[in-house]
Amino acid sequence: MTDYLVREAGPADLAGARSVMLDTFYQVFGIGYRPEYHQDVIDPDTAYLRHPRHRLWVAEHEGVIVGTTAIRAQGPAHPPHPAELARRYPDATTAQLFRVYVRPEHHRRGLATRLVAAAVEYVCATSDFERLYLHTDARTPGALEFWLTFGHIVHDARGPHDGFQTVHLEIPLRRGAVHPG
Repeated sequence: MTDYLVREAGPADLAGARSVMLDTFYQVFGIGYRPEYHQDVIDPDTAYLRHPRHRLWVAEHEGVIVGTTAIRAQGPAHPPHPAELARRYPDATTAQLFRVYVRPEHHRRGLATRLVAAAVEYVCATSDFERLYLHTDARTPGALEFWLTFGHIVHDARGPHDGFQTVHLEIPLRRGAVHPG
């Protein structure tokens, strides 16, 4: 674990972070790039580095970016997500966790946990946010189990209707407490 560095991203990290994200869309999820959902990946500088309330973290191994996570000051959009979630998690007070991706050859080293812990620590230290929301596709092996170690399900939208198995979660903000990871 000592040969991995988890830190906030800077301009020099963006190409590596974009590569991790795009490779995840194509090789892990099998969905490819979707402009309606992935604009932040194409322009992470504007999405994360230039926005005062957004952040991007990277995991680096031997000078190569191998993992990412991000926080955006926004709740779930309606549509595609249910209107009641958009009301429960308004943009003004919600931090949403995005892009928690680790290259498969670096799995099982605690990197996702370390990346999420960095994001949770940032949100807890920022008085702007009242809630930390995320959604995951339960088809991804181990994803839902991983997220349940941090938080709880607030809406289970799994069903045969759209091909996705979306589960919405909230991570409690324990300001001043040490979070798992």
